[in-house]
Amino acid sequence: MTTTLDSYCVVGNPVAHSRSPWIHARFAELTGQRLSYERTLVPLDGFGAFVREFAASGGRGCNVTVPFKLQAAELAASASERVRLAGAANTLVFDAQGIHADNTDGLGIVADIVRNAGVQIAGRDLLLLGAGGAAAGALGSLIEQQPRRIVVVNRTHARAVELVTQHAPLAALHQVELLALEKQGLEADPAQNFDIVINATASSLAGAEVPAPASVLRPGSLAYDMMYGPAAQLFLDWARSHGAQARDGLGMLVEQAAESFALWRGVRPPSAQVLAELRTLLQAETARPDPRQP
Repeated sequence: MTTTLDSYCVVGNPVAHSRSPWIHARFAELTGQRLSYERTLVPLDGFGAFVREFAASGGRGCNVTVPFKLQAAELAASASERVRLAGAANTLVFDAQGIHADNTDGLGIVADIVRNAGVQIAGRDLLLLGAGGAAAGALGSLIEQQPRRIVVVNRTHARAVELVTQHAPLAALHQVELLALEKQGLEADPAQNFDIVINATASSLAGAEVPAPASVLRPGSLAYDMMYGPAAQLFLDWARSHGAQARDGLGMLVEQAAESFALWRGVRPPSAQVLAELRTLLQAETARPDPRQP
C-alpha cells in the first residue's frame, strides 16, 4: 500500500501571507482526502519552469496567485470558458492530457455574496471597481447571475472598455446591461448609485483612498472588498461610515479554494464551516498581544 500523498501547492510572488495551505489542509481533513499542499515562492521569471517541473515530478495541481494568473492561462494546454473569457487562471489541474487551466475566483465571490452574505445579485445594479486580473476573473460569473446592470470603472478607462468588450456577448446572452464608465462620470452623476459595489482594485493593498465617491452607495448597499484583513479595512470603514453593509474577501478566498478542491478531488468540502473557523482564527491572531511589547 502506497503512503505517497498527492501534492498540490499555491504559487505566487509574494506568497508567504497565503492562507491556502491551512484552508486546503482543513478541507482534506473534513473530507477524508490524503494530500499535501504547500506555499511556493517562485521568481518572477520562473513561473513556467516551476509549473512544468512540479507537474513532471508528480504534482497534481496548483493554485496561482499574483502576479502569475495571466501566465497560467497562457501556459495551459486546455482551459475552461471562464479562463478564455478572463484571460487569467487561478487553478491548474495536471492529468494525462497535460495542464488544464480554470478560474474559480468568480464562482468564489458569487458564492460568498449570495450564499454566505445572503445578498441576491439577480436584478440588481452592480459597480465593479477595477479592470485587472481580479475583476476579469469575477466578471463572467457575476454576469451569469443576471444583475440588471454592471458598470466597470478603472483608473485606465481603456482597460475597462476592453474588459466590457470581451464580456459583451455573455452580457447580451444574459440580458445584462454592461458598460464602462470613467470615474469622473461617477462623480458627476449622482444617479450613478448601486446595490452592490465591489472593489477589485489594488487600492486596499496600497493603502490608497477609496476609488469611488460615496454617492455610489445606496442605503443598505453591499460594499465588498476582494481583499481581507488589514488590507481591506480602509474600504470597509468607508462603507460603514456611509451606511453600507461591508464585507471583506475572506469568504471569496475560501469559496474559490473550495471550487479548486472540488476540481482536483471530485469532492465538495464544507466551505461554510471552514470560513467560520478561519474567521475565528484570524480574530484570535489579531487579538493576541505582541510578545515584543513590554
